[in-house]
Amino acid sequence: MSKLICVAKIGAAHGVRGEVRLWTFTEDPLAVLHYGPLTTKDGSRSFEVAKAREAKDHLVATIKGVTDRNAAERLNGLELYVPRDRLPETDDDEYYHADLIGLAAETTAGAPLGRVLAIHNFGAGDIIEIAPPSGSTLMLPFTNAVVPTVDLAGGRVIIELPAEIEGEDQDSSDNAGSPEGDAAASNSARHPRESGDP
Repeated sequence: MSKLICVAKIGAAHGVRGEVRLWTFTEDPLAVLHYGPLTTKDGSRSFEVAKAREAKDHLVATIKGVTDRNAAERLNGLELYVPRDRLPETDDDEYYHADLIGLAAETTAGAPLGRVLAIHNFGAGDIIEIAPPSGSTLMLPFTNAVVPTVDLAGGRVIIELPAEIEGEDQDSSDNAGSPEGDAAASNSARHPRESGDP
């Protein structure tokens, strides 16, 4: 069975005719109209986005069968999923967040760092968050320079630790700690798509 990917989240009701605010996690917000039925994570409920229009930072959507404000309000907070195989293929150096989360992370020397916990974007570029076996997570720029290899088939990413973090890693290994810290961004960015678990 194909992995489920979260593509949208229903927000508050909009107006009195059953419309809802809809936040999408796709590159094209209106793409949710073309994915077919969307389901809850457990698959127990199915929804179809009949119409949608763009608002400032979300969509205003009509869900098939939802015709009044009370019904719309009951959907507030629901996350909507599609099977991974319904999503378009990615270009080179472009990845869905959900395909990256859980991958093993290791250094270019082969030393294990932990697993990919999340991809973030705080406005200055994508950040990959690595969770080590113990201790604080490691936040790094998700760029070609810092993450030279993404091996989906092999289930791993290879990390080129920036010099200041390598130093911290060495210091912390002497003290039985874990590597942590921020690193400067590179100009060569990768492009993870947001239709993964955000």
